[in-house]
Amino acid sequence: MLRRNFLAAGVAAPFLAGQARAAGADIPIGAIEILSGPAAAYGIAIRAGLELALGDVNAKGVLGGRKLKLTVLDSAGDKNQAINAARELIGRDNVISIIGPTLSTEMFAVGPVTNARKIPIIGTSTTAVGITDIGPYVFRTSLPEADVVPATLRYAMDHGVKTIAFLYANDDVFAKSSYDVMLAAAKKAGLKILDSEAFGTHDTDFSAQLTKVKALKPDAVAVTALVEPTAGVMLQARALGFDSKTMFLGGNGANSPKLGQIAGKAADGLIVGSPWFIGKNDPLNDVFIAAFRKKYDRDPDQFAAQAFDTLKILAAAIDRAGAPDPTKVRDALLKTDFTGVMGPFTFTPHRDPASAKGVVVLQMEGGQFRIAP
Repeated sequence: MLRRNFLAAGVAAPFLAGQARAAGADIPIGAIEILSGPAAAYGIAIRAGLELALGDVNAKGVLGGRKLKLTVLDSAGDKNQAINAARELIGRDNVISIIGPTLSTEMFAVGPVTNARKIPIIGTSTTAVGITDIGPYVFRTSLPEADVVPATLRYAMDHGVKTIAFLYANDDVFAKSSYDVMLAAAKKAGLKILDSEAFGTHDTDFSAQLTKVKALKPDAVAVTALVEPTAGVMLQARALGFDSKTMFLGGNGANSPKLGQIAGKAADGLIVGSPWFIGKNDPLNDVFIAAFRKKYDRDPDQFAAQAFDTLKILAAAIDRAGAPDPTKVRDALLKTDFTGVMGPFTFTPHRDPASAKGVVVLQMEGGQFRIAP
């Protein structure tokens, strides 16, 4: 019975797709984000940015006034659940494009599925090396770590850092890629590498690694992991006696308000590079922040800002495509020339962000990120 229903659904899919994409009908798009579990802070922020942008887009419409219909599914940070979500969005909802998933680990699982079906997918927070190598239908609006990390290291070196040690999560694609990028950049910059210590994403005790690193007396410690383990590292580092003489650097995973919420003052002093900052002096950014605060009664973060721009980039591509056709939308995305809250944006021919301009270095202070002094 299950097989018969599956086959029937498969036969009906082209008909349903035609209905969904018929003239005048709402245009289905999807998103796969982490809305539950330890990394939900990222996905919840992204969903908020998408929904805020959707209101703006649908007030005007695309393709002569048609509205976008956004379906957001929860991956819970599990790559198999993310794959199932992609299949559901394509097979049930007949989406013409997908935004997400949240983590690079998930994209390496989902990207081949959507690419094989020729459905353009756009990562807003997937910064690992090799994301767009998955295939010609895979895009990202998030700056790769390789474009952000050099700014963080330059700041550290300008403030006297000559030696550095690394702590990284070795069981997460994003964290491992971030570590590889930061290690290579540190070597290229001429920093002396004292040690690299690995841990698991779900670990709660980092004392052994931190004790070993502390004995080496590095000028800086780089932590590449998602926000929860990064917060755990910072809490234990302070308990073990690391003080302000040792600078802590974070990768993109640390760039979340949740770091301050979990670690409190223990996170003070940690620096990260970011392509966006709430204090950015820009009229478009001011309008975005005010609208976000009004709708959600909280401040946006980098992930919400990137998602906000991404949905508008996709909407503009659908308009340029002239029809809700995935291949035409894919071709139109390549011609993106957009200015949003993140600043001017275009894609490279390889579907990565074309410019790393505007990267700022932020420092955690009193539970919030500020421009590093």
